[in-house]
Amino acid sequence: MSTPHWQKSSYCQEGEACVHISADPTTIRLIESADPTRTTLDTTPTAFGALLRSLKERRRRD
Repeated sequence: MSTPHWQKSSYCQEGEACVHISADPTTIRLIESADPTRTTLDTTPTAFGALLRSLKERRRRD
């Protein structure tokens, strides 16, 4: 297994806690830079896409 390539969120400002994402065809990985344990959340692209669609829909309603 290769080492994930992490990308920082474009919404992150310098010095703030940031979400980082790594993706390959089968797995989306998320970490939060302020978490000292560096716990990784792994999910599928399908599930992550459903989460993003749900968040965008909720934002449109608010």
